[in-house]
Amino acid sequence: MVPVATIRRTSSVVTPNRAAIPGVSSPAAYAVMIRSSRSAFMRRTYRGAGPCSRTPYALPQGLVDVVADRRATAGVTPRDRCSPAVRNWPVEARPRGRSVGDVTVGFVGLGVMGQPMALNLARAGTELIVWNRSPERAEPLRAAGASVAADPAGVFAAARTVILMLADDRVIDDVLRRGTGEFAKLVAGRTIVHMGTTAPAYSAGLAADVAGAGGAYVEAPVSGSRGPAETADLVVMIAGGNPEVEDVLRPMCREIVRCGDVPGALLMKLAVNTFLISMVTGLAESFHFARGHGLDLATLSAALDAGPMASAVSRIKGRKLRERDFEVQAAIRDVFYNSELVVDAARQAGIVSPLLDVCRALFAETDAAGYGAEDMAAVVRALESRTQRSIR
Repeated sequence: MVPVATIRRTSSVVTPNRAAIPGVSSPAAYAVMIRSSRSAFMRRTYRGAGPCSRTPYALPQGLVDVVADRRATAGVTPRDRCSPAVRNWPVEARPRGRSVGDVTVGFVGLGVMGQPMALNLARAGTELIVWNRSPERAEPLRAAGASVAADPAGVFAAARTVILMLADDRVIDDVLRRGTGEFAKLVAGRTIVHMGTTAPAYSAGLAADVAGAGGAYVEAPVSGSRGPAETADLVVMIAGGNPEVEDVLRPMCREIVRCGDVPGALLMKLAVNTFLISMVTGLAESFHFARGHGLDLATLSAALDAGPMASAVSRIKGRKLRERDFEVQAAIRDVFYNSELVVDAARQAGIVSPLLDVCRALFAETDAAGYGAEDMAAVVRALESRTQRSIR
């Protein structure tokens, strides 16, 4: 066994040099060392600190000196424990995921987000069984080594931890057979991980029902769209979690943020979405304004990308607006649904939401016009429609 030492994560990027580690001369050799130690980047020494704080991690002794002096240049950083990939290494040399208690993990819901998330789990070595209402969406998972169940009950029969990435509360209730005698049979003795987006109050009620039936419940909604889901750059917000569940989720994400008790994670997700939805709507209006004045949109993109407001989202959505490419990453109808959740939660708390009220109306108009399956950047169509009506 490789001796283990504990160092602390820092905010700076640390890249160990494999050549400086005795007996490690290649990614494959590094992977063997990681597996033999049964620690390193996937294993943490749990001491009550959150993954976004200065948390101690267990690393092979051979890495400690390299990390400490920061002289290395290639390969792995502490943050890679939240990603399935050391990007330029072959699959067998990447940090591996693991199943809870070394048993199969279930995944239900292989849509725009769920399919790439589940693929990252499978590619990271998780023993996985999946189900989707449209069976063709499960074929890439089968090719990646996952088992495919004939129905949700097959997933629950094989897995003690089941991840749900489903469209809304009605679909969740249908899959779980909530309100019937089958519900308790499915969830008893199992951990249900809800990774979709629903009303926080719904999630709290589901958590109580699962606990009452003898199961455990974890909220783990994500921030990010299809692109980050494919590259495992999602941010997971988790409530009611435990270290083993977090280990299962790491191959799908760049970061895990602990949000206390249920429904804290979904409330946090809605707070994040308030910024995201208003930002993308504002970006769409910026491009609409520029186009109306005959400005060069490439020049607008250059100005935005060079400025302090630039981000991965602004660059991606800016390109879509510039090129009129509305291939879906986050669909209009889904963003409309999310904006309704934000506004409803604000009303319940007695909070005003003037920006989201406007955004909700614009996304509703875009959806009603038949563009619900397009990317959220297509909200610019509602602005264009309003402009056309105003000049008639």
